[in-house]
Amino acid sequence: MYFQFKAGTLPFLVSMPHVGTAIPDDIAARLSPAALARPDTDWHLVELYDFLEAMGASTISARWSRYVIDLNRPPENTNLYPGMDTTGLCPVDTFGSAPLYQLGMEPDEAEVRARLERYWRPYHAQVRAELDRLLAIHGKVVLWDAHSIASVVPRFFEGRLPDLNFGTACGDSCDPGLEKAVVDVARAQDRFTVAVNGRFKGGYITRHFGQPANNVHAIQLEMCQYLYMDECAPFAYRPGHAHDVQGVLQQMMEAAVNWVRA
Repeated sequence: MYFQFKAGTLPFLVSMPHVGTAIPDDIAARLSPAALARPDTDWHLVELYDFLEAMGASTISARWSRYVIDLNRPPENTNLYPGMDTTGLCPVDTFGSAPLYQLGMEPDEAEVRARLERYWRPYHAQVRAELDRLLAIHGKVVLWDAHSIASVVPRFFEGRLPDLNFGTACGDSCDPGLEKAVVDVARAQDRFTVAVNGRFKGGYITRHFGQPANNVHAIQLEMCQYLYMDECAPFAYRPGHAHDVQGVLQQMMEAAVNWVRA
C-alpha cells in the first residue's frame, strides 16, 4: 500500500503527504547516512491529529518518505516559489543542504519519471477520488493539507518561523469565508503566533485541488514542530506540549467543518 486512507462522513478531507518514513531497499542502499535519519519528515502528525476519526473526517497519509518522492510538488518539478530555494520532486539534499545520495547515485530523469508513476500518482488519484465522492454527497468539500517543519531552517527563511502558518495560495484555493473562519480561531488565542500566506502559501496539493469555483476549498497548515515534539533527533513526541496545540487544531477544524456545512 502506498498510503493509509480512511473514508469519513464529513465533507472534510485531511491530507498528510510528508509523514511517510518508508524507503524502498533499492533506494535506501544509495542514500547517505544523513538521509537515512529522515530529518525532514513531518513527524508524528497522525498522532497529533488523532481526533480526526472521531470527528468523522476522511484522512490520507503517506507511507513513503518525501526522499522517495515529494507528494506536494508538481509533477513537472516546477518551483512553487520562484526565486527562492526549495527542494524538488525527487530531492537530492536535505533542508540543511546535506546530500541525500552517495556520490554519483542520484536518480536520473528516467528514475524520477518511474517514481512519479509508482509513488506520486496513486496518492493524488486517491485524493481526487475522495474529493469527488464527498462532493457527490455534500456538494461542497474542504481539503486540509497538514504539515510541520522545524521552527528554524535558515535555508528557507530567516529567524524563527511563526507557529501556525496558513496557506491559501493568496486566497485562490478557498473561499475567503473559510480562511476567515479558521484563522479567526487561530488568532483568538495568544499562545501561538499566526501567519497567513507568508513564507508558506500552500504547496501543490493546496494549489492544484483547491478550486473554489468547483466547490473544493483547500487550506494548508504548516506548523512548527517544537509545538508538539523535539526538533532534534530522535524527534521524540512530547504529549504534554501536543495536548496544548491539539485543542486549537480541533477548534480550527471544527470551524472549517461548520463553514462547509453551513
